[in-house]
Amino acid sequence: MRGSEEDSDPEEALDDWFIESLKTYKDLHVYQLEHPTRVLEWTSGKTVCVAGYSASSKNEILELSLPLRLLAEQNKGLCAQRDFKVVHGGFSDAPVHSLKHIPGTRCAVSSDGVNSSLQIWDLGGDDSDVIRRSSCIEAKCESSDGADTGGRGGSREGRGRRLAAPLAPASEPRVLHGATTDDIQLTDIGTGRELYRLACAESEPLSCLQFLGDGAFACGSVNGSVLVADSRSSAAPVRHAAPAAAAAAARSSEHGEWSAAFHRSAVVRSSVSGQTVVSDLRRMDRCAAQALVEVDGGKHRGSLNVSWAPALEHYIALSGSSGLVQIFDTSLWGAELGPAHAQFEHRGHTVSSPEDDAIVTSHAWHSERPRTLLSAASDASVHVWDWNSQSERRE
Repeated sequence: MRGSEEDSDPEEALDDWFIESLKTYKDLHVYQLEHPTRVLEWTSGKTVCVAGYSASSKNEILELSLPLRLLAEQNKGLCAQRDFKVVHGGFSDAPVHSLKHIPGTRCAVSSDGVNSSLQIWDLGGDDSDVIRRSSCIEAKCESSDGADTGGRGGSREGRGRRLAAPLAPASEPRVLHGATTDDIQLTDIGTGRELYRLACAESEPLSCLQFLGDGAFACGSVNGSVLVADSRSSAAPVRHAAPAAAAAAARSSEHGEWSAAFHRSAVVRSSVSGQTVVSDLRRMDRCAAQALVEVDGGKHRGSLNVSWAPALEHYIALSGSSGLVQIFDTSLWGAELGPAHAQFEHRGHTVSSPEDDAIVTSHAWHSERPRTLLSAASDASVHVWDWNSQSERRE
């Protein structure tokens, strides 16, 4: 918590926030997991997967349905179900650091954050409420000097593998995955066959990996650079350098790491130091907009997450440096670097954490509901919330 809340009683601060939330949120629902999750993966417009990432015990993988009250367009007060509901569940022997649902299937792919193996999961159906691991793919990875690293390709950077699912169902389900820019592969899920491998001279740890179309994809590195390629072509990827001053920041500051997200032809890159840059993938030689955002006083304590709102033009969400999820309207930013304040802040994880030090581990926008987001924190809480547009800060 910040400001005067730091000196107040935690229960009193929580009560004050809930009273405030009656005006600032259209909907707000809180759920408590047994263990924290880094995964918030939509499996439909009404269901989401979560999974534990503990290295010391078995981890639950759950598919939760959203509260019916949230989904009701009218007469919300008549909805008896006001909580999340477990519809499918299972266990993983390994931690789940990332997970992607494959469109058009009841299948998901996960990575444990340590090695290059991928776990394939059957999410169950109407005839079964059990999530089972159906197979495992051992991705063949090569280091930048050409040496075969076997099943440990992801561990050389200590980050595990980033995953990307196609935007639409395919006749042969597949997944794009990689730990570094020279280690990106497209794999057939059913056979484990490698369909494509990116030929890239640079080896930079990935911060994100995302499909842009049928075969086109983009990735961002933790150094701030962006690569754009197409799995249907043997052409070399197009590499775009990090935003201006990013290289200098990486050399001079411990807060030089970047995260990125793509939406249509736009890319947003955000550094844990607060510099956030919006660019057009068709004109990467210039900055479309940028700002220096508030990131909890510059105290980076988690893994930075940035994402575009799929149904709200120009909006992004930032989390990972604190217990907050911050919403920004990038249309208010200029071409010159200047300070920007969040249009809205979700503080629920901060005020509800018993230890008062919860860090947001993940957030996800709803694909169709413009202001609805899910967020999860290190205290094992999961929130789904729809903020009231009237509560936005106007700059």
